Amino acid sequence: MVASYPADLGRLVMMDESFGAVLKRHAEETPHADAVRYDESSLTWRELDARSDDRAAQLLAAGVVRDDMVAIALANGTTHHEWTFGAWKAGATPCILPYRLPAHELAEIVALAAPRVVVGSPGLPQMVAKHIAPDSALPSGNESVLRAPASAWKAVASGGSTGRPKLIVDHGPASLTANIDQLIEFVCMPRSGTILNPGPLYHNAPFLFSNLALVAGSRVVGMARFDPEKWLQLVERERVEWCFLVPTMMHRIWSLAQEIREAYDLSSLKCIVHMAAACPVWLKHAWIDWLGPERILEGYAGTETPGTMITGTEWLRKPGSVGRVAPDTITIRGADGEPCAPCEIGEIFFPAASADRFHYIGAAPRLDDVGRMSLGDMGYVDVDDYLFLADRRTDMIIRGGANIYPAEVEAAIDEHPAVASAVVIGLPCEEFGHRVHAILEVQPGAALEIANLSAFIAERLAPYKRPESYEVVETPLRDDAGKVRRGALRDQRLAWIAEGTPLQEW
Repeated sequence: MVASYPADLGRLVMMDESFGAVLKRHAEETPHADAVRYDESSLTWRELDARSDDRAAQLLAAGVVRDDMVAIALANGTTHHEWTFGAWKAGATPCILPYRLPAHELAEIVALAAPRVVVGSPGLPQMVAKHIAPDSALPSGNESVLRAPASAWKAVASGGSTGRPKLIVDHGPASLTANIDQLIEFVCMPRSGTILNPGPLYHNAPFLFSNLALVAGSRVVGMARFDPEKWLQLVERERVEWCFLVPTMMHRIWSLAQEIREAYDLSSLKCIVHMAAACPVWLKHAWIDWLGPERILEGYAGTETPGTMITGTEWLRKPGSVGRVAPDTITIRGADGEPCAPCEIGEIFFPAASADRFHYIGAAPRLDDVGRMSLGDMGYVDVDDYLFLADRRTDMIIRGGANIYPAEVEAAIDEHPAVASAVVIGLPCEEFGHRVHAILEVQPGAALEIANLSAFIAERLAPYKRPESYEVVETPLRDDAGKVRRGALRDQRLAWIAEGTPLQEW
């Protein structure tokens, strides 16, 4: 996640204590204090420990053994944390899945994960894996459950760059290792404090930080769904100390009327961490002016990689940077594979050891000839070793912090009988950073209706992946080899927008 950690943490931790054992320790130390709260639903540390014991017992009764996948397809809420810790206590790896995916897309991911159990609502499609309803109850009085921790502590679903979904499996054990403890320190997360989670738990960062907070002994206040003014209300009411946001959330909060923003007491906030998408410089300046640079921390990383971090104070000296690169970590390389000169844009590569931290299911990592790994991001490092992003993934669309792979959207559109070919690009959007725009080549003689196409895609893709605008062209989008110059198509439309030329959109 991060490139380096403080050398001296100034505290002792119980190394390699399993997450389940950590929870039991917190339950013994502060049994009646709140551990997690979503709206009016809350669990004390003792209740979270007991309920996750029940969930672990259910999983074991369903045949779960160490290192099995347990798919969790649930909305934000206390139940999500019950099942997550239940999976860890049973020695399994929680595989977090979006709970509102269309049936065929969810079935594809479940087929990749091959979980022993799928935990989700009764409305989930029938699948090979055993299904458990999230609120199913066991008789009380189950014995404490604590199996040997899984060797991989989480698996995260992601759309594949080839148009197929993939899973990213983190090789870190489900234990409080030195790396986990140092990460908690490095992101300035409080211990025995209060954090706020406004993001969906099926995304990596909200899942990561919420559960790290519980491991750190901090109370988690969660939002079922993000709302900008409610975020302000919760920070004030719950005396929140730490929060992770994506730039879209920051934009929505900042877009509130000034009198609304200033009506709430945010003095308890000590740190806001933001990442997952590029933050506009103007928006970053606005938040620094509002809360102060010492309370803003920005990170750059992939789900599967280390990365960089930068404080607000440091950022003011290097506006637009995502952090200083530690020695022997990130390198920038040209098309020939050679290192780029300072301030020369190239592809961002992570050290070879990054590929040992995880594995993909359904895809292969992008490695160079010596094992360095790339996520497809472009950028440069200046003379002071600060990293700047030139284009966060040349083809990937990042909408409100969510990654959208054009090939996946194109594959869904291309299934429509009236579509000969489709190319999907990201175009600017003030609220979400980017919007999904589809360029279509229609089959000769076919009649294509946008309402019909939209309904067709809605059956195949989650809402955030669906195109928000369409454009029909007369010339072929791909050459005879099936290749497309997606970057050229995007650049052409960006130029039209800059010139004020309207796109021929539906």
